[in-house]
Amino acid sequence: MHVVTFYSTSVAMRAEKVSKAAGCTVKLIPTPRHLSADCGTALRIESQDVEKITKILTDSKVCYVEIALLEPA
Repeated sequence: MHVVTFYSTSVAMRAEKVSKAAGCTVKLIPTPRHLSADCGTALRIESQDVEKITKILTDSKVCYVEIALLEPA
């Protein structure tokens, strides 16, 4: 799994909406604190969808901070 971080919750929610509309499996989750303290909401994505999500977010003009590997607990 990977996680996409954002500067605001509203942007995270928009990212979820456009990603789901494109057929990707995504889920809003609390942002892991080791990744960011900016926004409390992140988007969990399947690792195989990283390139697709990057394109979707870029094409939809959804600004994100980073896409990082979500380490298992």
